[in-house]
Amino acid sequence: MGHTATAQAASGGLTATEHRLANGLRVVLSEDHLTPVAAVCLWYDVGSRHEVKGRTGLAHLFEHLMFQGSANVPGNGHFELVQGAGGSLNGTTSFERTNYFETMPTHQLELALWLEADRMGSLLQALDDESMENQRDVVKNERRQRYDNVPYGTAFERLVALAYPEGHPYHHTPIGSMADLDAASLEDARTFFRTYYAPNNAVLSVVGDIDPEQTLAWIEKYFGTIPAHDGKQPPRDGTLPDVMGGQQRVEITEEVPARALMAAYRLPHDGGRECDAADLALTILGGGESSRLHNRLVRRDQTAVAAGFGLLRLAGAPSLGWLDVKTSGGVEVPAIEAAVDEELARFAAEGPTSEEMERAQAQLEREWLDRLGTVAGRADELCRYAVLFGDPQLALTAVGRVLDVTPEEVQAVAAARLRPDNRAVLVYEPLTAAAADEDGAVAADGAENDAEGADQ
Repeated sequence: MGHTATAQAASGGLTATEHRLANGLRVVLSEDHLTPVAAVCLWYDVGSRHEVKGRTGLAHLFEHLMFQGSANVPGNGHFELVQGAGGSLNGTTSFERTNYFETMPTHQLELALWLEADRMGSLLQALDDESMENQRDVVKNERRQRYDNVPYGTAFERLVALAYPEGHPYHHTPIGSMADLDAASLEDARTFFRTYYAPNNAVLSVVGDIDPEQTLAWIEKYFGTIPAHDGKQPPRDGTLPDVMGGQQRVEITEEVPARALMAAYRLPHDGGRECDAADLALTILGGGESSRLHNRLVRRDQTAVAAGFGLLRLAGAPSLGWLDVKTSGGVEVPAIEAAVDEELARFAAEGPTSEEMERAQAQLEREWLDRLGTVAGRADELCRYAVLFGDPQLALTAVGRVLDVTPEEVQAVAAARLRPDNRAVLVYEPLTAAAADEDGAVAADGAENDAEGADQ
């Protein structure tokens, strides 16, 4: 077992040690004895970007299958054992990874590690037609409940398809299509597991009230005998031009409670200063009630009941800036769109004020502290930076990079990217005029929730 430990500056006193088993499993440990709990987080380097045409949704379907039983834990036993021990658990799927996580009382940590190792090493022995059909129906019902049968439910899926061209690995969302879910076979699932659910394609983090030496011994005991697999192909190239080169626009008439303007802007890949600058720009423009768009549309003009602008960070493709505005009363979308473009142009020309920069950086710093302040959040961040950027230590210093961004960098990314020729647009029109005149709105699922959902 290899071992490295690095203490990072500007990490708030948090540390993490890194280890690697002989079979390739990367392990990250972070001690925190504040409370008697421990978080286990396992990221597999597989998401919807690894899927091929005709088999979309397979990564998400397999996330469900991982809770359907393994060789030594049949049926719903994984949930029953964790919850019976006083823990909590779930799993999510995104474009770029699939993760599984438990938070346990410290004395039950070994149980969580054994459970994760058991399904990594033995799921195929329990995977059969019955479990496949059961979870296929569960995922199809999830799609109906979260996407197809709720107001604005397919907005994120539609915008993603517009923002990333046909054939691009991010053209489809993790939920997949009904037709592809129906087409997935048991052999498809078995091949998927053999290819991606291997120790050398995963990162395991354990954070909390742990004894590192004992924890490593358990990890070696339970994970160390699982064989590596070398059949994985790298995901298709997600590179695209910085700017779309023209606005793509779709108008939709549906049973929605209010007119809406939604847009996706192509922004820099995650992992660099430009993406941090874009995050600050969107926070200033649409991150909460102190933002420019909220002040303009909701408070001053009173033409909207909600206005938000957020960032979906992506490492393997351009990130997305997600604009979501719900109109007030009988206000028409063109009036909203003109105001939005005016505010974006003004921001690009003038840049942020010093007060706006300070407020936005404080807001992102607070969000970073919130994530790292819990053992589960820190475990997830350590896995994220290990899988997507090769270095879990970056999780402990991320806020320093955001605080180092200058107003000039924020203005530059806004001027280069927040333009009408660099966005995909959805305009929602209610089926009845009466619905548009009601002063209320039902918010669409956010981009983050659509890109990765807690499913169990």
